[in-house]
Amino acid sequence: MNRLNYKEYGSGEPIIILHGLLGMLDNWHTFAKALAQNYWVISIDQRNHGRSFHSTEFDYKLLAEDLKDFMEEQHIPRAVLLGHSMGGKTVMQFLTQHEEMVSKAIIVDIAPDGTTGTHKPIFDALRSVNVESVANRKEVQESLMKEIGTLSTVQFLMKNLTLNKETGTYQWKANLDALWENYDNIMSPIQSDYPCETDTLFIAGEKSNYIKESDLESITKLFPNHKMETISDAGHWIHAEQPKRLLEVVEGFVKT
Repeated sequence: MNRLNYKEYGSGEPIIILHGLLGMLDNWHTFAKALAQNYWVISIDQRNHGRSFHSTEFDYKLLAEDLKDFMEEQHIPRAVLLGHSMGGKTVMQFLTQHEEMVSKAIIVDIAPDGTTGTHKPIFDALRSVNVESVANRKEVQESLMKEIGTLSTVQFLMKNLTLNKETGTYQWKANLDALWENYDNIMSPIQSDYPCETDTLFIAGEKSNYIKESDLESITKLFPNHKMETISDAGHWIHAEQPKRLLEVVEGFVKT
């Protein structure tokens, strides 16, 4: 069985955090530590990300089954699930397949249709760098800056760069080829013939366009017991931009 890399914090009621595309559990470390003051928080690397296993197959049904296997391995019959962006779509898919294993769901800045934007320039930039031949991390960052131009995005992507101690060369943690080959699956909508009755909180960033007015119909149809919260002065990466406010919103929802 392929096992997911994870990190756990605190104790109490379990809350599982799932990162977004090209992210990893490390992105949520500070937030997870804060949340763990009152809960048992488990942050995982989804397949083809971070330190988890690589696979040529990648879609939301598989990601949901990965999560089910993980929860069973850890003897967690039921948990609060928190997913950001792609991770939020994993949570939504999980609800359509294993709703009985979810006590509450928190979807951060993504809708069921979730097809905003394109990551093609980012994948092109990442795949154009021959990281095995560079001398240092600075070379990679400079190359990405030429292609992408936004420092915050480049710094986020640079967390994927790691030094292979055996070969002495750099490599990407994420399985870039498999993710790009399955990009249509990543952008595909979450659908179900039946509504999910679980209490679900959608959290949008005020400056983000990942949840639009036009998404409310599909959200209401699929998650009739949902609430919507918008966090001011935040874009897509709410956990990095407004961590304290996000923590308040998440804890308030879990406690009620």
